Amino acid sequence: MSTTKRTPTLNKIHVAIATAIVLAAIIPGGLPSAAAPIPVNPSETKGPFRFEPLLTSAACTPGGNASQPFVLPDGYAQNSIASQPQFPDVPDMNTVNENGRQAGRFLYRTHELGSNGAVSVTDLWTGETRILAQRPEWGRLDGIVWTPGGSLLVAEERAGGLVYEIDPDSGTATARPAIGRKSHEGMRFDPQGNLYSISESNPGYIFKFVPDVSGDLSTGQSYALKIVEPTGDRTGEARWLLLNQAAVEANADVAAAAVAATGYNRPEDVEIATSTGNNRGGANTLYVAVTGPGDNRILSIDLREPKGGRDKETAFVSDYVRVGLNAPADFEWPDNVALDKNGNLYITEDPATAPTTGRGDDIWVATPAAGGDSHGPASSVVRFASLTDCNAEPTGIYFDLSGTTLFVHAQHRGGDGLDKALAISKN
Repeated sequence: MSTTKRTPTLNKIHVAIATAIVLAAIIPGGLPSAAAPIPVNPSETKGPFRFEPLLTSAACTPGGNASQPFVLPDGYAQNSIASQPQFPDVPDMNTVNENGRQAGRFLYRTHELGSNGAVSVTDLWTGETRILAQRPEWGRLDGIVWTPGGSLLVAEERAGGLVYEIDPDSGTATARPAIGRKSHEGMRFDPQGNLYSISESNPGYIFKFVPDVSGDLSTGQSYALKIVEPTGDRTGEARWLLLNQAAVEANADVAAAAVAATGYNRPEDVEIATSTGNNRGGANTLYVAVTGPGDNRILSIDLREPKGGRDKETAFVSDYVRVGLNAPADFEWPDNVALDKNGNLYITEDPATAPTTGRGDDIWVATPAAGGDSHGPASSVVRFASLTDCNAEPTGIYFDLSGTTLFVHAQHRGGDGLDKALAISKN
């Protein structure tokens, strides 16, 4: 999409970000919605993104609607803020500069190329998109997170993959092997500066990294989660097990298996209320999307069990979203997750079944557990959006600082094959 066509959208985002910084209150703008939903009862979602759920997935075609890739609820707009060839192929995860000078102005994304991996950035005020960092040896860059100290962490989703810390101004990258060699994806910090991550494998594990010095990711101690008092299918009372740090830096999965940590089939993304979303009770809960067959669920991990003390040695794991518990049968392969300002968890699918079924991949929303139960399942799981392109998948969902714009990619697009970065907001 041309710069001229994108200018109104970028101006709206610019105004929203600037107002959020000054007033912390936004009234979003946008263009007419691409498609209206099938009328159903109003959603249980609260806050700026209240909507009527879509009853079914979109009927998809190869390439779909190139200008409006998603079917959205009535009253919502989607606008392209960047697209190939402005950035490399396979855009994946997103983050803005969450703190510091001009917080929220820059949107950073990883590109999951097999080699010559890259990080691109879009200036949401001017519309300029450029490559921030790129290296021939980088492969399948996926996870990205803004650090409390104002830098970027990006991670490789491949066996033996590393995490790199990037200066957002210069693009200078430094490997952080202490976080572990593994197939990385989602990463999030808790308020104490501990870093939570996963290994996207089968079995894959859930990790915690505690820096030796707060804010310094060059050295630290790694832990893996183990269910010690089961209440269900790898849920229940859990403990963070100390790992051999040298082994973690060689192969984190082997280190976790050596202490019999609990494995899941392809954990992918993680989310906690220290990024741009909120959660009832604050940043006490870590959500983990587990994609593979046999799991196909969202886990909720209570990080502050009373038994854990100040060091949070224990945790409690429960099913937050799962087919047969609270999700419909067509909830498939949850991949990326993002919290909004009202504790609603947005979830993208990655089932790779659309070319066969003719149903586009969806974005779902899980509403908070009834009564604020920290160990309870989501009250409801409803469909927010659906792709019109059978070849594409939604990736990198992430809310801006105001909570009024949802960023997402249409990745692996069919048709013209040009992947897009989109901003979704209410009219």
